[in-house]
Formats: sequence, C-alpha cells, structure tokens
Amino acid sequence: MGILIKNGRVIDPDTRLDEVTDIYIEDGIIQKVGVIEEEAGQVLDAEGCYVMPGLIDLHVHFRDPGQEKKEDIATGGQAAARGGFTTVLAMPNTHPVIDTASRVGYVHHKAEELSPIRVLQAGAVTKGQKGEELADIEEMIQAGIPAISEDGKSVMDSQLYRQAMRIAKANDIPVMAHCEDWPMRGDGCMNDDERAEQLGLPGISSVVEDIIVARDIFLSKDTGAHLHLCHCSTKQSMRMLEQAKKEGLSVTGEVCPHHFTLCSEDIPRDDPNYKMNPPLRSREDREALLEALRDGVVDAISTDHAPHTAAEKAGSMRDAAFGIVGLETSVSLTITELVDKGIITPMRMAELMSYNPAQILHLDRGSLQEGKAADVVVIDPEEEYVINARTFASKGKNTPFHGRKVKGRVKATICGGEIVYQDER
Repeated sequence: MGILIKNGRVIDPDTRLDEVTDIYIEDGIIQKVGVIEEEAGQVLDAEGCYVMPGLIDLHVHFRDPGQEKKEDIATGGQAAARGGFTTVLAMPNTHPVIDTASRVGYVHHKAEELSPIRVLQAGAVTKGQKGEELADIEEMIQAGIPAISEDGKSVMDSQLYRQAMRIAKANDIPVMAHCEDWPMRGDGCMNDDERAEQLGLPGISSVVEDIIVARDIFLSKDTGAHLHLCHCSTKQSMRMLEQAKKEGLSVTGEVCPHHFTLCSEDIPRDDPNYKMNPPLRSREDREALLEALRDGVVDAISTDHAPHTAAEKAGSMRDAAFGIVGLETSVSLTITELVDKGIITPMRMAELMSYNPAQILHLDRGSLQEGKAADVVVIDPEEEYVINARTFASKGKNTPFHGRKVKGRVKATICGGEIVYQDER
C-alpha cells in the first residue's frame, strides 16, 4: 500500500523545489511529486508542515557493542526516527572499538534486524584507537564503512594519520576528525573562561581544538583526502574552515545544536548535563558559529548524540562523563534558534541536515526527486512544546534542554517507504 503526503510544503535541496504540493510513495520509491487529485493508500495530511528529505546525522554514538546500558542500536534507531532521521553514522569508540570488518558487520547486521532507520558504521583509524598502528581500513571499507574516524580523540601521531588519509583518499571516503590535542586538555571539563573560574572548575582552552584543526587541514591539503571537521566549536575553527574552502581544499565541517544554542555563560551551576566535548564555548565563539551558518561556511548540522547513564552524569562536572543526547531535540533547536530567527532558511536547514550530509558520505539520499528512495520527514515548524527528557526514546536522558520551550516537532518519519515514526498527536 502506498503513502500519500498531502498539502505539505515540499522542500527539496536537490531540485530547489519549495512549494505546497503532494508526494506519493510506493514500493519504497518516490513515485510522484505534484498535486495528486485522487487519494490513494495511506494519507498523511501535512498541511502547515515542512516535507523534507529524511534527515542524516553524521555523528552519533550508539554505544553498541559493549555499553548497551547507555544505548543500543534498537533504542538509538528509535530515537533517531523520532527525531526525523532516516540515516545516521555511528562512531567507532565502542567496547571493543570498531576496528575490524567483523565488528563493522556486527553493527550493520544488528541495525538491519532491529533499527527502524539506517545505521552506518564508521571505522576506527587505529587499532583499539590507541594511536599506535593503523587499523585495516581497506578491509573495513570492503565491509561497508563510508568513513573513518578516531572520534573521542585525535590521532596525535601526524605521520600515522597522514598514512590513514592517503588510504582514505585512494578509496574516496572522508576522514571524520575529532580535533583535540588531548594531552593539552588535561583534566578540563568546561571552557577555560571566567565562568569556569566562577564555578571553580578546570577549563579547556579553545586552542586545544584550534591546533588540531590547523594540523588536519594541512594534512588534508598534503594528501588530498576529504577532511570533515566534527563538532566545530570555536571562532578560529570557523575561520580556518572558511579559508580552507577559499583555497579549494576538500574540507567540510559540522556544528551541533548545543554549540549554536548555548555558551558557557548559560551554565547555571556545576551541572554535568552541561558537560560535553568540545565544551560550550564563549559567547563570541557561539556568535561565530551562527555567522558561519548564515554565510554558508558550515556544511552540516550533526548531533554528537552521546547517551550516558544517570550515574555517569551525576555529581560534579569534574568527574562526570562528557556528552549529551541530541537526536530528539535537533529539529526543534534548529527551527527555534536558526530558522525562526532568520539565520537560515528552511531550504538551508534541509541542506545542512540532509542533502549535504548525503553528499559528504556519497549516499544517494537527501533528495525528494521522483525515482529516489522514499526517505522523508514531516515537520510542523509552528508547534510549540516543552522538552521533556523523561519521554525520550533514547536510554540517555542527559540533556541541558530539559524544560526548555521550543518550536518545531517531527510529525512523521518515513524510511525506505515505511512509516517508522508517527506522532500520536
């Protein structure tokens, strides 16, 4: 049975279509885009809603294998579906690390069996993410990884990283870079600024990120590899990303909703739900991210979805785990903080959250063209609600946005022609 989406504002970055019309889906394919007089199959009334290509998150942590008490592929997939995502890229810093073809296969096979949406697995750059010896990257590429990453840390050995970039270039896959001079980070737990001093907490300087961003851009220029800068958080990162693009380098970058929504001044007290890596930066840094989003410097919005147990996010920021969940708040924060404030258009939102991520990973997704795979999200941009972490599908409830009033709610998510989430309201 087909699915007819009626009366929605269809926003397709691939064709630049932005108009109120209908979409008909059957056999997992978008069969027609245009006014459809006769109702057929299951009808979704999308009046007043955005209808966009299914969202693609370049940066999630599903903790599977090894840390399933925090999240697993099934619950992570459910959280993604509720957030409007039809494809996600899982980072390899699991227990054990995803550094072999068999472990890539474990994730992909489990996702096919249990996840309502598509879960792609990134492969680690080095064995065990120890930074000492390259993983068998080519073997993992054969097993289906679309990218490599050492996320959670940087490869500090530049020559070793250069070798990995050459392999990535030869196989036409991106290198997803967590840019952090981690010995320099020390025991820091928030941005190194006046607010850290007020709270009596050790800081993390923005230089920790900037140094590795600069190094990785130089390595990308040297090897020709596509470098993707993960969760950029500083003003200097934005400047370097912009300059790399002006020079024609194969460099892209992402920002996260928590970094464009909050700054260190917004941390009310020593609260681990405000602890993430990289940390919430200064107001000046946040303004630079917003400017880069507005000016087209940034390529993608990713969540860095990082679930933890309540115990791991208890006590002081000094000792708590880094990371917050983000899949179920990304759409509302993007609409509230960016679209409603005129920083980006709805079309730009679809580019940042779907089309561009698809291009970065070389996926035939992020489009609503006739004949394309039917990955679609329906979003009501005007619906207001208060974020309630207790209702999340994710096992992780660790968010600084609990109790925050926002606009924009996902009403339905369609993956491969199947409705995998529909808002009961």
